[in-house]
Amino acid sequence: MAFEHEKQTAQRILSGLQDARLTTSQTASLVAEADPALVYFLFAWLRARYPSHHPDSDGVLGRLGALCTEFPSAAKRAHKGQADSIVAWFEEGHSYRDYTGAAFIELVVDKLES
Repeated sequence: MAFEHEKQTAQRILSGLQDARLTTSQTASLVAEADPALVYFLFAWLRARYPSHHPDSDGVLGRLGALCTEFPSAAKRAHKGQADSIVAWFEEGHSYRDYTGAAFIELVVDKLES
């Protein structure tokens, strides 16, 4: 399958933030190597999927906040990725909430790598 390594890395980042499967520093290492647009996408997807009324939002968004606080380069990387034209393409015609994590990763990695 195409771009499996990128998809696995994206899934590891999501799992690290959703389920605390990775330490903050392990997640930061993966984020540092990922495409900035992918980092933005993953952070935006998490924010959309875990609004304040979601029972897991404190944990998930708390880990995301800790990542960006302890590793400001992660937040800068996401901010840089926000300017990518693929983000505008996605946000004009799609909703983050419409995708499961796996389907979202499949879509954006394939689009980023094409």
